[in-house]
Amino acid sequence: MKALILGGTTEAAALARLLNGHAVIEATVSLAGRTKQPVLPPLPTRIGGFGGVDGLAAHLVENGIQAVVDATHPFADQISANAAAACRKTGIPLLVLTRKPWLPGEGDRWIGVPDMDAAAEALRPLGEHVFLTIGRQEVAVFEATPDKTYLIRAVDPPEPMPNLPRHMLILDRGPFTLDGELALLAEHRIDVIVSKNSGGTATEAKLEAARRRSIPVVMVERPPGNGVAEVHDAGSALRWLEGLAGHARTP
Repeated sequence: MKALILGGTTEAAALARLLNGHAVIEATVSLAGRTKQPVLPPLPTRIGGFGGVDGLAAHLVENGIQAVVDATHPFADQISANAAAACRKTGIPLLVLTRKPWLPGEGDRWIGVPDMDAAAEALRPLGEHVFLTIGRQEVAVFEATPDKTYLIRAVDPPEPMPNLPRHMLILDRGPFTLDGELALLAEHRIDVIVSKNSGGTATEAKLEAARRRSIPVVMVERPPGNGVAEVHDAGSALRWLEGLAGHARTP
């Protein structure tokens, strides 16, 4: 059975490792190409977009794809919507493999907002030193709140760089440690953190560090889903694929 994994996350990489050399599932991974030096999975990999819903649907049909696993970032809402529409159009089964969202715990000072524009607005009454841990694509939104001092952490630099009078850029890739995050918050005198509710463990230490230092977190909630079944670990996605492959082999 041929399967397509829409990847770019640690969950996608874990599934790719499980499928490497699989006896009955021939899987390919697709990466969007937004990270300049991605960590490539141990499976055949394509990089780049499909050209919208119709382009993805054509790719699925032309390559004989029989199942799709959407293991993209929880905030990659456009490709997830395209995948849902393309699979509905072609009748190909689709599963979402995504990490569980973070939940606030005792001592957390979270300010939930629906999108990045609302996050920038929420900063106005908060402290001066802001830690942006939102990736590189939406940093320019914070030009709406230019009177802050920003620490920006991303894997790749924003393009173009935002017009923020006071900012520092750190290029780094998780996982991050609690001790490292506590030291970073202290060194830069961080008053508030802005984060997407991406879930997972690679960057979760910043939330524990914020809790210990009683720092508020402006938390951008996930976009709504597309009504597709979800699992939260690579093993469950593998079992789903194997179930489809077993069904396909049944006379």
